Amino acid sequence: MGESPAERDLVELMERRIARAMIEDASWTPHSLGSDSDFRIDLERIRFAPAFARLSEVTQVVSAGATGEVVHNRLTHTIKVTTVARSLAVGLADTEDPDELDRLGGLDPVVAQAGAVSHDLGHPPFGHLGERTLDRLARDHFGLNDGFEGNAQTFRILTKLEVYGTGQDGLNLTAAVRAAVLKYPWGRLSVPSPHPRTWQEQPRGAGHGPDGPGSGKFNAYVPDLAEMIEVLDIMQLEPGRQSLECSVMDLADDVAYSLHDLEDFHRSGVLQFSPIAGELRAWEDQRSWLESLSEREIAVLSRTPGIGLETLRRRMAAKDGWIYNDDDFAAAVRAIGEEFVSGVLTVPYDGSMAAHRSISRFTGSWIDRFSSAVVLTGQLLGRTPPMRAPLVTVRPAQWHEMQVLKFIHQYFVLHRPDLAMLQRGQAHTISQLVRVFDEWLADRMDAVKAPHRLIDLVELAEAQYVEVRDTHPEWLGGRTSDTELARMWRGRGIVDFVAGLTDGQALAYANRLGPTTGMLWASGAL
Repeated sequence: MGESPAERDLVELMERRIARAMIEDASWTPHSLGSDSDFRIDLERIRFAPAFARLSEVTQVVSAGATGEVVHNRLTHTIKVTTVARSLAVGLADTEDPDELDRLGGLDPVVAQAGAVSHDLGHPPFGHLGERTLDRLARDHFGLNDGFEGNAQTFRILTKLEVYGTGQDGLNLTAAVRAAVLKYPWGRLSVPSPHPRTWQEQPRGAGHGPDGPGSGKFNAYVPDLAEMIEVLDIMQLEPGRQSLECSVMDLADDVAYSLHDLEDFHRSGVLQFSPIAGELRAWEDQRSWLESLSEREIAVLSRTPGIGLETLRRRMAAKDGWIYNDDDFAAAVRAIGEEFVSGVLTVPYDGSMAAHRSISRFTGSWIDRFSSAVVLTGQLLGRTPPMRAPLVTVRPAQWHEMQVLKFIHQYFVLHRPDLAMLQRGQAHTISQLVRVFDEWLADRMDAVKAPHRLIDLVELAEAQYVEVRDTHPEWLGGRTSDTELARMWRGRGIVDFVAGLTDGQALAYANRLGPTTGMLWASGAL
């Protein structure tokens, strides 16, 4: 018979405490924590979970067919992030001081892979606008103070919503693997105390987000805070800090995001030479003037060429002073202008083998460029990294290049009006589903006919919220009456259900459950 979740966690806790004692005793040699076979079992459990298979039909940026070319979905993106994460972890293990890696909690490439395989499980249908829509509905419609967040949903899927074996919630993963997805190891409004959003030096993501109170990014909803606390205790992580494997996964995600999405949109013809070259050239030619502008003048000039990059430069300087440098930023703009804009975009992608070689050569060489520049942040700085800095990063030149590449994707793809129209239509679909399911469950005569998984998820949330009221009522923000609690657990169950649909399932449910307007966005046409 296999070990129970409690037994596995107890064994792992004892192993880590013994190892910590060894590390503190100079006569002992630190060793890798946990069992490699356990970590591989975790990795395969995640890969075989329905939540992982679902990613093949979930939007990365736009729906399949939206541009007339093959684009990444969440599954293909995840596979690439996993490959990069393993490469980074193996490289660090080969080049960095083993004692320093152990001091930071240990680095196992399989754990980094498992974190990468899991990192996007919590994304709802239709990409980031779907996430924002569910967050608003969770807070405004159901009174859930912590709303919806993709990273928190990932942790919830791994620990509660997926099932493995009889009578178990979650996949029964080791603490190391559960910690590998805790990019933002705190709740939205509570835990730890004092909350990171109140710290003088805030971790990345802990500040107020654009929508609603509390931290903009976080990794556990109220019902899941106790499990997150347990994982952090077993791993003995400093408050607000990622594990080393999580930091590797986070960096791998940035590498893949900064290159593979650009590759997608070059192939599809969305990225055009003239506006991108104009933006980079304008910033280089008018750098002194742009730097002299006030914030008000920047806002008024808006989409004037060069303003976007100048806005990025100011944001980087303000938020990431631990690594930002004016000269490195200018060098990054020049390098990307020469190698990507002039080297790739000057020849429109026509589907030929020559065009394929051109973009593939750029992507491959820049993945190598970033991978070879990976370092422990403490070694780079010669001191303990500030809270905003990750444990693992790339050297300053490559860090600035990565930010500029991500800017091109966001500024010239995500801000397109035609894409925004498509996404708003998809957000309407999600809103329609949430409200219809809420009405369905409120119908006493018909509620039993709702989808079985929806009913299961609501019942799971009910048990969790009742437990929170009994053990940590302070986490509920004063909402502890039976009526308020019932509203919250129904809302969490409905949000869990809708967030777990694929794009196609969401559209199919919306067509069945209510009148439509033809839903132009269902076709994926821009």
